[in-house]
Amino acid sequence: MKKIYFISVICLVVAVLVSCTGKEKKPQPVLGIRSVAIIEKRGLKFKDLNKNGKLDKYEDWRLTPEERSKDLLSKMSVEEKAGFMLINSLNMVGTRAAEASEGKLKASDLSEGGGQTQGVGEGGFGQNRNRQGTPAGAPAGDRQGARQGAPTGGNGERIAATGSTGGGTRKVVTEFHNRHFILRSNESTRITAEWANKLQELCESEPLGIPAIIASNPRNNITTNASLGTSVGTTVFSSWPGELGLSAMHDLPLTREFADISRQEWTAVGLRKGYMYMADLSTEPRWSRVNGTFGENAEWVAQMITQIVLGFQGDSLSPKSVALTTKHFPGGGSGKGGQDSHFEWGKAEIYPGGMFKNNLIPFQAAINAGTSSIMPYYSLPSGTEYEEVGFAFNKGVISDVLRTQMGFKGIINSDTGPLTGMPWGVENLTKKERYKKAIEAGVNIFSGESDPKMLIEIIDSLMIDISLIDNSVLRLLNEKFTLGLFENPYVDVNYAEKTVNNEKFQERAALALRKSIVLLRNEKEALPVKPKTKVYFESLQRNARGPASEVPNVYLVNDNKYDVEFVKTPVEADALILWLQPTGNSLFRSTGEPISLSLSKCGIDVAYVNKLTAKKPSVLVVNYTNPWVINEVYNEKTKNIVGVLATFGTKADALLDVITGKFNPSGKMPFSTPISDLAVTNQKEDVPGYLEGEGYALFNYGEGLNFVKK
Repeated sequence: MKKIYFISVICLVVAVLVSCTGKEKKPQPVLGIRSVAIIEKRGLKFKDLNKNGKLDKYEDWRLTPEERSKDLLSKMSVEEKAGFMLINSLNMVGTRAAEASEGKLKASDLSEGGGQTQGVGEGGFGQNRNRQGTPAGAPAGDRQGARQGAPTGGNGERIAATGSTGGGTRKVVTEFHNRHFILRSNESTRITAEWANKLQELCESEPLGIPAIIASNPRNNITTNASLGTSVGTTVFSSWPGELGLSAMHDLPLTREFADISRQEWTAVGLRKGYMYMADLSTEPRWSRVNGTFGENAEWVAQMITQIVLGFQGDSLSPKSVALTTKHFPGGGSGKGGQDSHFEWGKAEIYPGGMFKNNLIPFQAAINAGTSSIMPYYSLPSGTEYEEVGFAFNKGVISDVLRTQMGFKGIINSDTGPLTGMPWGVENLTKKERYKKAIEAGVNIFSGESDPKMLIEIIDSLMIDISLIDNSVLRLLNEKFTLGLFENPYVDVNYAEKTVNNEKFQERAALALRKSIVLLRNEKEALPVKPKTKVYFESLQRNARGPASEVPNVYLVNDNKYDVEFVKTPVEADALILWLQPTGNSLFRSTGEPISLSLSKCGIDVAYVNKLTAKKPSVLVVNYTNPWVINEVYNEKTKNIVGVLATFGTKADALLDVITGKFNPSGKMPFSTPISDLAVTNQKEDVPGYLEGEGYALFNYGEGLNFVKK
């Protein structure tokens, strides 16, 4: 009798939760509208996105994202489906002075020409060129020339080879039916939020009212080598350590808090997707993208990635989330000789230590945490069981490993430009054939493309099964519905200005900056520096004494924060602080020549450093974007260097708080640093430094000291 009563209660509860239409009851969401009408049903409100005067399934927020996606898919034309599978960079062309007398800016109203970049790889813009700057591989029909060399633009950045759009924002929205965009502009909070609203308003006015999703590369990390396509660099958002610095904190709860605070800032301005973070391992110290990783230890990186995904997305994707695109599957950190696959000479990922599967560990963690998308890299696997074609074309790696073995059910987003710029292993295929191979391998959305004309031709000619197209569109739609963009893609500009980089966020970021600093050597407990010490503090980079990102040439301002005296010259000082900021191994200026990690080859005037440290007790601070070799300035003959610290993107006040003892250092090295260039040459690309054996490392993975409390 009790059992029957229990079942009856359950049935009653279920009945209460289900409306007479059979739909699960959900609270009325906030609807953001600009032009469409509202439909009312039994006191509930819905957006009439397709302007037909009735409630369609895809407009009904009571239904599941899957149900809504299927209904909307049935209403989309081939042209709309093809345009939906492309994502490219969108610039804020037209941002201009609102009132010249006040010098204020406002967001473009999208009516100006331009607005869409040419295709942007994780580098710059323009034509595909070889080392001499001439066109590389003239196209034959729709056959595209593969990238052969190290192209440069006027700003020295690497030039990507993907098709230009030939139109502005309105064209890519209304004619190309694009609804996925990458924002690389770096504007104020207000302009970014206003521009995002105007873009969404344009999308809402279109026949089906499908909203846009705006993606970005990282905006919250301090970095000294930001490049277009890898990081936006210094922005109006809260400033946290670089990715290596987040890892060096060794504080998973604070890592989660970093991601959650970043999420709040991003959603406030309308950024709802991150082209980040990197789950790649920094097993090859010469790789130019080590600074974007969380280090060399797969198990630790897996824990970091888990907290990053959960912080940005939550326990599951929702209207409060920023959807992440974890990259670069299955790991780009074991390129031969440390070269990068943006270039032909770096196309091969090799595994001399047999550790291919080690690279998958962080990606599995991202999948388990629910990452919305995964991005394969340009590289091709060399000497493995898999076909030697770029990972975006590699069915064995994408479908068999990522989908089947690892259980990933989300979106597979190509990196920018593999169809035309970096088509490694498929250079002899036409662009249409590359499209076909990538889609059949499992790619759902192509980065660096805007014009869907060729993809439409492929579909119309039956080169590929339409079910593959529909499957991709369904995945992409499902993400948008789950993010709540169909109900309200708009943001409150005033709220955005109050949210972004507010005082509370700054305080938490400031703590992280201090926790990211690693104390590596402290001879005779010379640190922290004693009160009243006369200190000469200089930042050095680019083969000369010069300003770094957060530090003047010579630091003099005390503001009564430190019980030391900063002096103008080394002669006046009792102690020196030299902050070395090596800047070698630029990703987009690669020449294919062997890479050195020695300071003299990476922008540091070694003779000048040695001249200073020979005369006075010195604290050597090294900003690590790679595991630099520092034996030119720190070796067994060095007598006066009494302390060594590592930074990974931080600020001067954070560093001085540690050096003067206001903050007790707690950071740990996220990778091993080689003892010499010879050690680098002899190491195996896929083997982390802590497994390279005795005699490899100067500073070991996980190393880090505290001040001894007296």
